[in-house]
Amino acid sequence: MSEEQVLNTLDHHLPIKAVDYCFKLWREKPFSLKITKSRQTKIGDFTSHKNATHPRITINHDLSVYSFLITYIHEVAHLEVHTIFGHRAEAHGGQWKKTFQQLMDPVLNEDVFPADLLLILKRHMANPKASSFSDTELTAALRKYDRNYASIILLSEIPEGSVFGLHGRWFKKGKQKRTRVMCREVNTKRDYLVPVDAPVSGAQLSFL
Repeated sequence: MSEEQVLNTLDHHLPIKAVDYCFKLWREKPFSLKITKSRQTKIGDFTSHKNATHPRITINHDLSVYSFLITYIHEVAHLEVHTIFGHRAEAHGGQWKKTFQQLMDPVLNEDVFPADLLLILKRHMANPKASSFSDTELTAALRKYDRNYASIILLSEIPEGSVFGLHGRWFKKGKQKRTRVMCREVNTKRDYLVPVDAPVSGAQLSFL
């Protein structure tokens, strides 16, 4: 992507007050920025291959401007750490957390984020997790600003014992274990740990 294409992409997907800063991050360490279709398993990623001209960052196209910004800086933090430490650094270890915190600091203000979301995001950034969706409080706050989630039901919102659809398969909700729920696939009777905030479909609710 050219500079103009990157700037136009950022302008389309970010809060207006964050565009110049995010473009500056790109110019300092250029990377291939790809906007992808919606993915169930991730909303963004960073990859770097020996034979590639530039590292690559991909981000889902349907994120709210606030989720896009957090994801963008999350992945740029991976790029920064990789540039210094290569593959020796733990994916979401101390170097990444510190870098993510430093890169997020310039946008942690009410010019960029609404006050209610900013308060929760600051708490999250005190010890950022590998996925923002592991923080249920932050996930709920971000959903308020994402029109795509207005009609979506999350696994956390249905009672234990309910049957629900996920990726074309049917599961029964079991016990929650921290940020995941033990769910049994109906057909195979096999158990799977499913993220507590996974979007589900066709839920047949149980109140037993």
